[in-house]
Amino acid sequence: MENQRIDADIRIPGSKSFTNRALIMAALAKGTSTLSGILKSDDSYWCIDVLNKLGVKTEVEGDVVTVYGCNSNWPNEQADLYIGAAGTIARFLPGALAVGKKGNWLLEASNRMSERPVEPLIKALTDLGADIQYVNKEGYFPVRIKGAGLEGGPVNISGKISSQFVSGLLLASPYAEKEVTVTIPDYIVQHDYVRITLDLMEKFGVKVDFSDDLTNMVVPKSEYLGRNLQLEADASTASYFLALAAITNGRIKITNLSVDTNQPDIKMLDVYERMGCTVVRGKGFIELTGTPVLKGGFEISMKEMSDQTLTLAAIAPFTSGPITMRDVEHIRHHESDRISAICAELSKLGIKVEEYKDGLTVYPGTPKAAVLDSYDDHRVAMSLALIGTRIPGISINNPGCVSKTCPSFFELFNQLGVDVEYLK
Repeated sequence: MENQRIDADIRIPGSKSFTNRALIMAALAKGTSTLSGILKSDDSYWCIDVLNKLGVKTEVEGDVVTVYGCNSNWPNEQADLYIGAAGTIARFLPGALAVGKKGNWLLEASNRMSERPVEPLIKALTDLGADIQYVNKEGYFPVRIKGAGLEGGPVNISGKISSQFVSGLLLASPYAEKEVTVTIPDYIVQHDYVRITLDLMEKFGVKVDFSDDLTNMVVPKSEYLGRNLQLEADASTASYFLALAAITNGRIKITNLSVDTNQPDIKMLDVYERMGCTVVRGKGFIELTGTPVLKGGFEISMKEMSDQTLTLAAIAPFTSGPITMRDVEHIRHHESDRISAICAELSKLGIKVEEYKDGLTVYPGTPKAAVLDSYDDHRVAMSLALIGTRIPGISINNPGCVSKTCPSFFELFNQLGVDVEYLK
C-alpha cells in the first residue's frame, strides 16, 4: 500500500451495533421481521447461526434477513451454542435466553472472549431471577443458562466496563413478570450505544422511560413485535475511509450515512474538522476533504467514541503536533489490549509514543517500513492499514481479522485506488 490521493464516493457496509441488536429483538419478537442493510460479518454470522441452532428460522438474501420471531419461546430447548469472538452476542444473548420459560443451553465463546469479564451482566440478570451458572471460572464464559424467566423489579448494573452489559439487560427486560427499573450506580462508558438499544426497542414496540443521563431506566412489562426495518451504515467503519481522505489530502463522500445517527463514532467528524479537514454534513450523506498538513497539538477524551482511538493514533504521526488520547482504559479489555497494541506497533515504525493507563500520546514523525501485527483485532488491522496508504513497505500480519466488522475492507480500499497486495 502506498501514498495516493483518494477522491471517490462510497457506500459503507451496515452497522454491527444495529445488526445484532435487531437480530436478537426480531428473534424474541411476536411475528416476522425483515431487516435490510444488515452487516454481513463474522459477528452477524455467529448471531444468525446461534438463532438457527435455537430453532429460529431466518432467511438471508444479500443484505436483507427475514427473521421469524419465536415470541420469547425458544423452539430448541436443548443446545450447545458457540458465539466465537462476538462481544455483542456474548452480552445480548444471556438475557434473551434467560427470559425463555423452559430450556437448558450451554453458551461458549472463543478463548479471547472467554478472558473478557461478563460478571456485571450475569449478576444483574440473576438478581432479576435468571438461572445462569458459570461452568469454569467465576465471572467468565462459558455459562449454562436455564429458561426460567425473569421476575423483574429494581436492579443495579455497572456501565463502566462496557455499555453492552446495560444493553443486554435492557434487551431482556420487557419479558420480565413485572416492570424492571435499571439503575446505573457509576457511569456508562458509551451512552450512545445504550441510546441505540433504547431506540431499537421503541421501533420493536417497547418504550422505555429514562433519565437524560441514562442512570435510571424503567422498562415496562411488554413484548417485541415483528417489524420491517432499514438499518444504518456503520459509522465506525465509515471513519476509516474519512481518515483515508484526511491523510491523503483527498475527498471521500459516504453516500449512505448522515449525522442524524446515535452511533457515537460520528463525533469523529468534529475531530477531523479540528485537524483542518472540511466536512459537509448533507441530507443522507457525509463528505470530507483533507488538508495538506493535518493539525495536531491537542488532548482529547475518546471515552464516547473509544473505537476510534486507534484510528486517531494511526493518523497522528502525520500531524503538526502531538495528540494525546485519554479516558479509554476499557479498550485494554477488547479483542486485544488496544492501547498496548497500538503503542507497540507505532514504536516498530519509529514513531515516538507515550503510554498511559487510560490512553496514549503520539508524536509526529515519518514512519518507516515494517511488518506489523494485527493482534487478531479488526480495529488494529484497519487502523494500521491507514499508515500503509502513506508509507510504502507496510505489511500487516493476519489482516483477515477485519472480517469481524467489515469483511470487504481491503476490497473497498482497492476500489478507491489504494494498492493492496496479499502476500502468501
